Amino acid sequence: MLKEFKNFVLRGNVLDLAVAVIIGAAFGKIITSLVGDIITPIIGLVMGGVNFSEQAIIVGAAVIKWGAFVQTIIDFLLIASVIFIIVKAANRLKKPVPVAEPTIKDCPHCFSIISIKATRCPNCTSELD
Repeated sequence: MLKEFKNFVLRGNVLDLAVAVIIGAAFGKIITSLVGDIITPIIGLVMGGVNFSEQAIIVGAAVIKWGAFVQTIIDFLLIASVIFIIVKAANRLKKPVPVAEPTIKDCPHCFSIISIKATRCPNCTSELD
C-alpha cells in the first residue's frame, strides 16, 4: 500500500498540479497586492478620493453595504485585467510550436488515405501526380 501511495504521489500530473496550485496562490497574492495597494489607491485619487467600500444605506436595522459590493466588482475587473495583460505578454515570449510536415494525403480518385510519397494509390491503383 505504501508503494502504491508513493507511485500515486510521484506521478507527473499530481506533482504538476501541486506546483501549479502553490505558484497560483503566490501569484494571486502578488496580483491582489498590486491591485489593492497600488492601482486602486491611484484610481481613488483620480476620482477625488472616493472610497466605495465605505458607502452604505441604512434601512431600519439593516446596513446595506453597496459600496463594498461595487469595490469587489472593481477589484475583480482590475485583477482580471492585470492577469490578462500578464498572460498576453507571457504568450508573446513563447516560441511558436513548429508545424509537422504532413505524412499522408487523400487519393484524388478514391479518397482513401495514402502516404504522401506514393506515386500510385494502393487501393484504386490510380497514378498520382
